[in-house]
Amino acid sequence: MKLRAAGLLDLSRIEEMHRSADMTMNGADAPAARLWSLLSSTLSAFLPLSQETLIYVAEESGKVVGYVQASGSQRGLELSRAKVLQVLNLQVVDGSSDDVAPALVEHLCNQALERGAQRVFVRLPDRDPLLSVFRLRGFRQYATEVVVYAEKPVARSQQKPDGVRPVKRGDNRLLYQLYRKVTPQGVSQLEAPTYRDWRALHGEWTGLSLLAGSEAPAWSSLRHYDSHMIDALRGRGFSVLLTQLLLVKELAVRVPVREKGLVPSLA
Repeated sequence: MKLRAAGLLDLSRIEEMHRSADMTMNGADAPAARLWSLLSSTLSAFLPLSQETLIYVAEESGKVVGYVQASGSQRGLELSRAKVLQVLNLQVVDGSSDDVAPALVEHLCNQALERGAQRVFVRLPDRDPLLSVFRLRGFRQYATEVVVYAEKPVARSQQKPDGVRPVKRGDNRLLYQLYRKVTPQGVSQLEAPTYRDWRALHGEWTGLSLLAGSEAPAWSSLRHYDSHMIDALRGRGFSVLLTQLLLVKELAVRVPVREKGLVPSLA
């Protein structure tokens, strides 16, 4: 098996594999679930090839039998400068060796490390058959994401809560402080350890909008530590659309620096 970076001649084959897998795996999913998977960078959320992504292919007997795709998680940041990568896709042709998927994941992580990346993230639906592939390659789960959805959200009251106002300049810093207070340290240190990292998420962490007067379908992504918010939305007509597991692999190992001890003078 040969692992290499994808070339222009591979793109049609990659897109063909993606379309085929999307029809097979997601055909029974609700349209809202498929759209959410695309917007949230869930595994199998294929990015247009015109965007900056890393794509590696596995080749057997001169034929591409699998590929893996990843992108920098900070939008607008050049891929060569990205310290964090998000795995977007991992697909293998049916009937291929069981070693193809693990080899692609390992190759991606090695290439990411060479580029200076520190972490690789992946979102996977629970019970996804690829979970074992990532876990055996050193990925660990750090959070669970629950997506709730409602065709017609039910508002408890038409009156706005006291204290609600439009966002104004300077609120971002306060929102980041709130994020650090309500988010477990093990999560915030991975996803947004600094204010700059948090701003780069571009809306990955948002508050709930007021539902009064809206008849449009709505969804919200909440973590396992937001159980009270999930219960509140269920009471307003929302139901669980899907559950995703958030996994991460640390590529850089932190080594504590040995402190220099004082040496007594013999003079």
